[in-house]
Parts: sequence; C-alpha cells; structure tokens
Amino acid sequence: MEQTLKTNFSALGTLITVFFFWGFIAAGNGVFIPFCKHYFKLDQFQSQLVDFAFYGAYYFGALLLFVYSVVRTKDLVSSWGYRRSIVYGLLFSFLGAIAMILAVKNGSSGSGFSFFLAAFFILALGFSLQQVAANPFAILLGDSSTGSHRITLGGAINSFGTAIGPIVVALILFGGTQVSDEMIQSLDLNSVLSLYTGVGVLFLISAALFYFSRSVPDGFHDSKVESSTKAMWLMIFISLALLSTFIPVFSSYKIDLSTFSEMDKHHLEIKRMWYLIAGLMVIVLGLAYAYFNSKKNAQSWGALQFPQLIFGMFAIFVYVGVEVSIQSNLGELLKKPEFGGMQAVDIAPYISMYWGSLMIGRWTGAIPVFNPGRMMNNILLIAVPIIAYGVVILVNLMANRDISSLYYYIFCVLVLIGGFFIAQARPIFTLMLFSALGIIAMLVGILNTGLISIYAFLSGGLFCSIMWPCIFSLSIAGTGKYETQASGFLIMMILGGAVIPPLQGKLADISSIGIHKSYWIAVFCFSYLFVFSRIIKRILAKQGIDYDSKIINAH
Repeated sequence: MEQTLKTNFSALGTLITVFFFWGFIAAGNGVFIPFCKHYFKLDQFQSQLVDFAFYGAYYFGALLLFVYSVVRTKDLVSSWGYRRSIVYGLLFSFLGAIAMILAVKNGSSGSGFSFFLAAFFILALGFSLQQVAANPFAILLGDSSTGSHRITLGGAINSFGTAIGPIVVALILFGGTQVSDEMIQSLDLNSVLSLYTGVGVLFLISAALFYFSRSVPDGFHDSKVESSTKAMWLMIFISLALLSTFIPVFSSYKIDLSTFSEMDKHHLEIKRMWYLIAGLMVIVLGLAYAYFNSKKNAQSWGALQFPQLIFGMFAIFVYVGVEVSIQSNLGELLKKPEFGGMQAVDIAPYISMYWGSLMIGRWTGAIPVFNPGRMMNNILLIAVPIIAYGVVILVNLMANRDISSLYYYIFCVLVLIGGFFIAQARPIFTLMLFSALGIIAMLVGILNTGLISIYAFLSGGLFCSIMWPCIFSLSIAGTGKYETQASGFLIMMILGGAVIPPLQGKLADISSIGIHKSYWIAVFCFSYLFVFSRIIKRILAKQGIDYDSKIINAH
C-alpha cells in the first residue's frame, strides 16, 4: 500500500528528540577525549578508544538484534513496533548513564579508563536500538520519496545537539564555557556525576514522552524474517576477525617499553598500525564475500542479497568514520605550531564550528520536508544556511569565545549553498558532488597549513552533513520486506566511527607521518563515497529505480 503523501509532523516532532540525544552525547565525548588522555596518560590512539567503545556499541547492538531475528525467525524491532523499540532503547541508555555514574567511583583505580569505556558502550547500545528503529520510522511518517529529507531534518536536530553539547557539558563540568588545558587536567571526576544524573533523567522523560504520546503511531511491521543464516554467520565471522585484529593492539600496551630503543618503539607503532589496517580489510573482504556469493545464490542471504545494501554498508562505515575522525583528531592538530599552537580554550570555537557545519548543511537539507514552492525553496536555500551559520557564531559569542578567526568561514558556507543549488535535492548527485568537494577540501587541508588548512578541514563537516540520509535511503531502496533488516545492517556500520578514528590516531602516533598527514585517511573515505555514488546509480537503474528523478518529481 502506498504511504500517505502527507507527513505526520506531530509524530515527526516527537521522533526527532532522540536525534538530539545522539548528537548531544556524541559531541560531549569530545570533552572526555582530552581529559582521559591526560588523566589516564594515554597516547592519541588510546584516547580515540572513547569513540571505539561508543561507536562499536552500535555495531554489536545491531548485530545482536540481527542474530536474534535469524535464530527466532522474527524481527524483534518489527514485532515490538518502532515506537516501543525507541522507548526500550532510551531505557537502556538510562542504564548507561547509571553505569557512567558508577564508573566515576572507580575513576582513580588502575582500570578506571576501562570502566569509562564500558559505560560509554552500554549508553551507546541503547542508541543502537533507537537508531535501528528511528531511521526507517522517519521514512514511514510520510511519502517514502521524501523520506531522506525527514531523516535530514532529524539530522539537523542531531547537529543542534552536537553544537550545544560541548558548551552545556563544559558549563556542568567546569562552571563556565572557557575551558583551558589546566582546567581539563584538574577536572574532578565527581563533576561527571551531576552531568550524567541529568542525562539519565532526560532519557526517562523522553521514554515517557514516546510511550504516552498519542500522535506517534506504533510503527508495526511484518515481523517474520526470511532465512538469513548465511548473512548471520558472515557477520559473526567478521566480528570475531575484528576482535582478533584489535586485541593484539590492546595487549601491546601492557608491554614495558622502558628497555625499548626509539627504533623498537617505531617498529611497534608500525605493527599496531598494520593490525588496525587488517581490521579495516576484514570489513572490506567480508562485504566483498557477501556480494559475490549472494549474486550466485541469494537464498539465506536475507537483505545482503541486495548489492545496493552491501555497497551502502561500507559507505556508512567510511562516512561515520570520516565525520568522527576529522573532529576527534582536530584538537591535536591545532596544538601544532604550524596551526597556531593553540590551547584548549582556543580550540573550542573550531570544534564548535565543525559540529556547527554539520548543522548548517542538515538544516538546509531539511527544507524539502516542508514542501515550499520553487521560489521559496530557492530563497530558503540561501537564507537557512546563513542563519544557521549565524546561530553557530551567536552560540560561541554567548560562550564568550574569541571567534574572530572564523568570520571568513562564511565563504565555505557559500560553497555549500552553491552545491545545494546544483544538486537540486537529488540524493545520488548530491552524494557525488559533496564527496568530490570533501576530497578537494581534505587535499587543500593536507597541502597547506594555517587558517586555510583549518578552514578546509572544518568544511569537511559541511560536506558530510547531507550524506547520511542520501546513503541510508539509497541503500535500503528496493529492499521491500527486508527493509528493517537492511536498516539494522546499516546501523552496524556505524562501526566506522570505532575503527577509523583510532586508525588515524595510530597514523598520527607514527613520527614519520604525524597528525597532519594522518588526514590522508579522510581523502580515502571521501573517495570511496564518490565511487559509491557512481556505483549505486547503476545498481538501482538495473532494478528499475530512478531515484533522483523520483525525488525531483516529488517537489
């Protein structure tokens, strides 16, 4: 049955509150990375394990849901309904907030960092369940042809959470928005108690809002699952293989390096890097195996019989990886003399502008949700990103930050506006254009230093901003009864945020590469996304799906 053309704005308004949480908590992690690096005496790779625990939980949460569905031949999220699934996910995240409070009490012990990582993992497990339900739910709340724009609207609210998250976290932890290196180094772990007590309460309030709201439909789907045993065993194998590549890296940090020469330490760093690259290759080879074998015989492959999903899974993997990695390593980059030798208080506006860049792009990408006429749409394409940029500037001014060096960033926003006018709301072309701009931006950043390079890396947020809804909607297009399962597979690939930032961190730890050249990994990520945009068009065309034309006609 065709879905109604009218968007359920009331339900959508309730739904996007969870998108805010994902952004708020993820951006708040940026405060803990430099703190943990100092407090627990970590290197750049180890500090990125905060992202590893957080985004790795998305993978394992979605994997557990998938394994359950195959074993019981029933999709758990579909049988619960999207609304109840989100409620359960919020309650699980509440348990994660409690775990974080308990972790604080063990913060000074030898395994204190492990307790922190475990708490981040539990918190994000709840987010995993919310993500599996929320993205297809957004598509369900109106015409499927405009589903990507509703996801973009959720992403816009998500980005607002990322924009104010660091500021709110700083206010709670430090009593002000000006955070210096000395303040981070002297932070009392007990300050975290009030933060996560408040976060836990908000999770409970949101769960109640969803549960009792009359405007939000249950979102039930057919919960019967076709045989997907081959896909299940492949994902289990990938999981075990990934652990086999990361465990040696973790174990190597228990080695006493006091007797190691500088050359020995260098060789150890190279060895660790190759283990991490092997983990990346596990994902690539695993998906390649599914692609070629499902083409021969689609039976028991479930949603993995669709090539658009397989290519889309790796697209989500590298997209999340590059989005997180650019920001997570940016603070360390800006401390270098050639980038100003900044302190934490100087770095904060740049981190805020990166997350703000995601907000600017997503606010702009959400315009078609409201179905404006052509002239109004063109006016909004200019006005909305400029207003969003102004909001980011205003938020930083209210936080008493010196942002004079960011005023000329408006020219990067103008490039974004030009991109939206050229793309004309076509998901495939949008993805191709913005990934190409991402490649150019990263190359400019790598080949230069100073403010030009900083602007280039920051603009990676502008060009990432619109990619998630494009990749997500294109990857599940045509999957039919496997749509919920396909959504779960895509959520698994948020794992990219757990693999790519530590890999870049390890590249940065190698003296011959360093933090600046480590951004070549971002070039690789945007390059795959460009290739994906070309591949997906041919795949969908073979299946009789002209996705870009459908979107244009819808407006």
